[in-house]
Amino acid sequence: MLEAAEVASRYVAVRARTEALAAPLSPEDAMVQSMPDASPAKWHLAHTTWFFEEFLLRRWHDARWRPLFNSYYEAAGPRHARAGRGVLSRPTLDEIRAWRAAVDDRVLSMLQRAEPRQLEVAFLGTHHEEQHQELLLTDVQHAFWSSELRPAYRDDEPRSNAGVAPPLRWVAFDEAIVGIGHDRTAREPGFAFDNETHRHRVLVGAFQLASRLVTNGEYDAFVADGGYERPELWLSDGWAAVQQHGWRSPLYWEKDGAAFGLRGVRPRAPNAPVAHVSHYEADAYARWAGARLATEAEWERAAAAQSVRGNFLDEERLATTAAPRDGAGVTQLFGDAWEWTASAYVPYPGFRAFDGALGEYNGKFMSGQMVLRGGSCFSPRDHIRPTYRNFFPPQARWQVSGIRLARDV
Repeated sequence: MLEAAEVASRYVAVRARTEALAAPLSPEDAMVQSMPDASPAKWHLAHTTWFFEEFLLRRWHDARWRPLFNSYYEAAGPRHARAGRGVLSRPTLDEIRAWRAAVDDRVLSMLQRAEPRQLEVAFLGTHHEEQHQELLLTDVQHAFWSSELRPAYRDDEPRSNAGVAPPLRWVAFDEAIVGIGHDRTAREPGFAFDNETHRHRVLVGAFQLASRLVTNGEYDAFVADGGYERPELWLSDGWAAVQQHGWRSPLYWEKDGAAFGLRGVRPRAPNAPVAHVSHYEADAYARWAGARLATEAEWERAAAAQSVRGNFLDEERLATTAAPRDGAGVTQLFGDAWEWTASAYVPYPGFRAFDGALGEYNGKFMSGQMVLRGGSCFSPRDHIRPTYRNFFPPQARWQVSGIRLARDV
């Protein structure tokens, strides 16, 4: 059972990290919405505050703001159009920060006398905000890339993401019946979203998994071999996307071996994992390499026995980094880049959404999306676990999404 002190401590830490991530942004930066799928940083600051007002406090600082910062909760009332979030110059950034502070005071006061259900909602809210911390960074990267000035979010020198990637090895797994997902009925310790339940048994055939993620250098070979010009490598919808959008390389790759990231335009690290590829690109690369993408059951089987360690937001590299040279077995399962799987995002057997409006959190998106696993260099470490299921449409490229190969035995 959750304790009030535990929830309050996590709440304070998560809210402070969001403020720290937004700190380098000017009010003008925080207003930019570079595409309909992205949101302004100011909106992320506001929406995560709206979440606690809407689902926990049930009392509003300014009722006129409710529809402005409702994302997709139909049961919570009207919503401002997603594609138009960049026009919300009012309330101002200063007003939103003052609102955040006022809500923080009210939430912390409530937690001192909260009932178990209120503690659960508050705890869920902190995990929701961690999702938006990652989205804030991916959306800022796209916004800054969309400017011809290519400004940097951070201009300090990162901890090195150089290094030499170890040779790719294949790690074999025998056929087995394995447990997948979070066991809510057994009150398994730790938080999980509703889409990670129920735990169930899956027959996973014998397979091999690549020991590390695909690197920039390896993906460059695919590009040089005409990978974007060979329709036989692509799913039909993927080939249509290549033609429609003129894809010829991952998002943010620049000319002359450079790439754009949160520290501006830098030389690409050839041994670091490739990122910002769509599911279609990941699948085409796997086909070109004589392999395939892993299913999410295969991925979770490999990850279940590992501790959650890797290149996360906490490391502050803000970029992918080469796999460890001395890593044994399967490495880089956590952090660096989200790993596209071959699995469609569908409910597990026995899935039951959260009660009430919160039931819209995950379940209603279980169509037309693909599952990603493992987290990225923009993910907070304590947000990720082996059962975590991320999901995006197969054409999405602005997230830190990469490739791990698998193959049949």
